[in-house]
Amino acid sequence: MAEAPAAAAKPAAPTLDDLFEAEQVEPAHGRTKKKRRTGCIVALIIVLAVIGGIVGAGFWAVNTYGDQIGEVMGWGEPEDWEPGQATGEALVTIREGDTGAPVSTTLHEAGVTRTDSVFYDYLVSENIAVTFYPGVYRLEQKMTAAAALEALENPENKADNTVSIPEGGTIESSLPLISESVGIPIKDLEAAVKDPSAYDVAADDLEGWLFPAVYTFDPDATATQVIQRMVDRTRESLSAAGVPAEDEQRILTLASIIQREGRTDDFSKVSRVIQNRLDDGMKLQMDSTAQYGYGELHAGSVSTSEEAQFDDNPWNTYVVDGLPVGPIANPNDAAIDAAMHPEEGPWIYFVTINPSTGETVFSTTYEEHQSAIATWQEWCRENPDQGC
Repeated sequence: MAEAPAAAAKPAAPTLDDLFEAEQVEPAHGRTKKKRRTGCIVALIIVLAVIGGIVGAGFWAVNTYGDQIGEVMGWGEPEDWEPGQATGEALVTIREGDTGAPVSTTLHEAGVTRTDSVFYDYLVSENIAVTFYPGVYRLEQKMTAAAALEALENPENKADNTVSIPEGGTIESSLPLISESVGIPIKDLEAAVKDPSAYDVAADDLEGWLFPAVYTFDPDATATQVIQRMVDRTRESLSAAGVPAEDEQRILTLASIIQREGRTDDFSKVSRVIQNRLDDGMKLQMDSTAQYGYGELHAGSVSTSEEAQFDDNPWNTYVVDGLPVGPIANPNDAAIDAAMHPEEGPWIYFVTINPSTGETVFSTTYEEHQSAIATWQEWCRENPDQGC
């Protein structure tokens, strides 16, 4: 006897969360976009009003799904500024190789756009292909994404003879930026940094003395005048932090490690770890110093190669006792201040467990530190292409 055909499985009724779940679309640029199911949401509101009473259902819907409803119905905060709100001035630095996503973040951080992603989303939604040219651009605050793009593409907004020296950069990375932005031959700049005594700096070189900031120079500025301006700005920061003249090089060395090892919120804690290890007679064992001494500082990896870790050079704090022989990078105001004013605490170790966010764990025992390292290693396994 033939078996009766099995009844077709009844599709499961969608949950309320399902109604809000967005269909994912993966465009060629790699960022997912969402198709909003406006009809489902509107239908949901109507059903709730009929079944439960318009007031009670309305309160429940708003309390439970307020963000999603507001986004679809246009009740929430807009992503973009309204035209006509632009005001003031904002200096925006575009770096070599910048694409839509990092430029979008840079614009938001400078106060130009309203949200971090609105500029990038605008490029995607309008299918705009654009090449960004390095330099410093004068824009306004509270610009629309479209207006910001138009301003970046207008060569009149690019500042002449203006250079942006990045935090944590070095002489090696800074001189080409100066040459490209100001038009001074690289050989002239290399000659200008050879003799620190010309700038009254008691050191073997000027590493750490090219203060990270945005500078605008006269068209006829010489290489020596450019370097002198940056050294003078470093001294302003040292003076503001209360650094005695005889202690400038030591504090810059501390600050340069702090700059490379931590995020701004953690600078004072990193400073304390360094001081605690020095006080306890421990080697600092800072990866940034090993990378600098071996020439890996700008290699794009947070990890130190075995060759760099054991290389015997005067900057490598895995090998030498105490501080390295000199600064390893250009520290900013916050790093210099942290070098002078470490936060009180017992920490001996720290490790950044999430390089994408900068989240860092500070520990007092080796066991705690090993646990934090395991967390970082797990992150690296899950993000193999993120510079581990």
